[in-house]
Amino acid sequence: MKVVVDEDRCCGHSTCATLCPEVFTLSDDGFAVVTVDEVPAEFERVVHEAVGNCPERAISEL
Repeated sequence: MKVVVDEDRCCGHSTCATLCPEVFTLSDDGFAVVTVDEVPAEFERVVHEAVGNCPERAISEL
């Protein structure tokens, strides 16, 4: 699976990076960035959780 962050919607709450630092990090400006091309299978469940917990709904699974 793939995951993307809508840069226009992200407000830098960092929920995703807290839940799954293996897939998400924060830019120097404090906004979420996806660090992998494909989400490893062992992180799919927690990435799905991050998608559902993003306050701005800025993360999408592809």
